[in-house]
Amino acid sequence: MADRAANPQRKLSKVMRFAALGLAALVAACSSGPRIIPEAERPPVVEVPKPVAPRPITNALPQDVERHRVALLVPLTGPNAGVGKSLTNATQLAILDTKSDVIRITTYDTAAGGAANAANQAIADGNTLILGPLLAEDAREVAPIARRARVPVLSFSNDTSVAGNGTYLLGYSPAQSIERVVDYAKSAGITQFAGLIPTGLYGERASTAMLRAVEANGGRVLAMETFDSRPGSMTSAITKLGRVPYQAILIAGSGNSAVAAVPVIRRSPGGKTARILGTELWNTDSGIGANAVLNGAWFASVPDNYYRQYATKYRARFGAAPYRMSTLGYDAVLLTIRIARDWRPGTIFPEARLSEREGFSGLDGAFRFGRDGVAERALEVQEVRGGTTVTVSTAPPNFKGN
Repeated sequence: MADRAANPQRKLSKVMRFAALGLAALVAACSSGPRIIPEAERPPVVEVPKPVAPRPITNALPQDVERHRVALLVPLTGPNAGVGKSLTNATQLAILDTKSDVIRITTYDTAAGGAANAANQAIADGNTLILGPLLAEDAREVAPIARRARVPVLSFSNDTSVAGNGTYLLGYSPAQSIERVVDYAKSAGITQFAGLIPTGLYGERASTAMLRAVEANGGRVLAMETFDSRPGSMTSAITKLGRVPYQAILIAGSGNSAVAAVPVIRRSPGGKTARILGTELWNTDSGIGANAVLNGAWFASVPDNYYRQYATKYRARFGAAPYRMSTLGYDAVLLTIRIARDWRPGTIFPEARLSEREGFSGLDGAFRFGRDGVAERALEVQEVRGGTTVTVSTAPPNFKGN
């Protein structure tokens, strides 16, 4: 009995001793500070780029905040594509010659979708100046579109009826060339004139210009006749003119018309010794001086001093001869670059600068715009002589003092 009672007591004492040891170990562990269990290493955070909404796709050209946006509206297809291409090449040559980076020219075809569509696209693309179009009917379409957008138009047309209200004409005016050659003839003692005029709008304006110029110089127009393309029309008109003697006869047509007319004039009683006068149309024919039948004839036009150098450079670069009127594109660029000195990119074109009385200079000499928007040009008088043309009255170099 005693043994059985003692055994449970020894087992209990062992349990108590182990419990005391465990408690002591726990207290010792607690007294040494908290136990820190390191966390598992986290993977690096990868930022997902935020989606960017795509830019809307439009037909507009990229914005160019460093240069002036200028549109060139010319026919690049159709029957006038040759002239349009020559004008385009001339603007490129002007940029290269001046080494200018202040303007950016974009060309739009007026023949493909029409001049109005070309103008609308040019304005939508952010152009603030329009060079062109070439034809008067195209200028009429472009003018109101450009005016609403406050974009000036420098057209290559010579039809004065489309000028004004933001449209300016760079084309050669027949009235100015007629006034110049009549004035020179008057200075040579000629007071009695006759006129051989083609039918059509050009002829109507040429006849009006002749009457006014002769009257302003104190002379008289003794006779004036019109002709058209029908066989015998020109001969019939010259026969009627030959009934009265005249000192000079203005042939207000092309150089080819003059070449056909002069032999008939010389056979008529009134025109045997008459001085032959021509218009600016003669200067569009680079071979006009080679026509011996025209020896002694006078015509007024823009100066050719710089044109010959330009034509040589043009041929070397583009492999073809330029159209004579392509210089209008070259000079339009020179004008724009000059004004760009005081024209901040991104602002509207300073149209008032076009009215500067001293005008501008270019390959075709000095010119300035009148209140009507038509380019007034300093013209020279040339004479056909010995297989070429020579200047017999030089053009003034500028408009200073006028």
